Amino acid sequence: MRISKFLAGVGIASRRESEKLILAKRIKVNGKIVSNFSYQVSHEDRVLFDDKPVPKIQKPRIWKYYKPTGLITTTKDDKNRPTVFANLPKHLPKVVSVGRLDINSEGLLILTNNGDLKRFLELPANGFKRTYRVRVRGTPTEEKLTPLLQGISIDGDKFSPMDITIDTVNKSNAWLTISLKEGKNREIRRALNHVHLEVNRLLRISYGSINLIPLRKNEVQEINLMTFVDDLLQLGFKQKDLPFELPITPRLATRKSKPKRIPKRIKRHG
Repeated sequence: MRISKFLAGVGIASRRESEKLILAKRIKVNGKIVSNFSYQVSHEDRVLFDDKPVPKIQKPRIWKYYKPTGLITTTKDDKNRPTVFANLPKHLPKVVSVGRLDINSEGLLILTNNGDLKRFLELPANGFKRTYRVRVRGTPTEEKLTPLLQGISIDGDKFSPMDITIDTVNKSNAWLTISLKEGKNREIRRALNHVHLEVNRLLRISYGSINLIPLRKNEVQEINLMTFVDDLLQLGFKQKDLPFELPITPRLATRKSKPKRIPKRIKRHG
């Protein structure tokens, strides 16, 4: 198979990111630096990444992890701050994260051993909804939040419209539920700060069909691959759209679809 597909299959990076590693001359096969994206490898070849052997291709696996605050979502940090990957259970194989949560954010982080699956879940074009519970300092109102519902541009970065529910409001803080279909760097914090609301807690509670329940902080739980695939089929994806080959045929989707509701952009509870 092509070297980029091989690297994605072992969880080093997505195919696109693997090409960058090849350009940087970080990949060797049988002792020689690879410079051709189309280079073909087999299971018998010795493949090195930064002069370290890469594992053999495994079947795709996926986990959910409750990331606490205080951890960086990266393998290494120049400031020697604690990282997510150093904090994971030792029995996990090499994994990559689907997107990131910044050091002050907590909640659901998806992990996988397959680089192509990572990219599939991250692509905005695939429309996976990310939902967050957000506590802010200040008093949110429908008028104040309207720019975020319509989409805004901050310092040259364009943010797509958000779905926002005002859950509770008291004298000093308020809780919001916010959903979006892409996750730019610190997007929610920057957007709310733009309308003079300061985030003092941010918790991701779901990503597509995957939710945080029943995890506690620092807990990891593997997700059944075929259940996950069935959820993707329910969302309208076809088996040919999936970024990996399935070991078995997925179950046919049998759940009745619920009638679609068109919610208001802002709801106030209580």
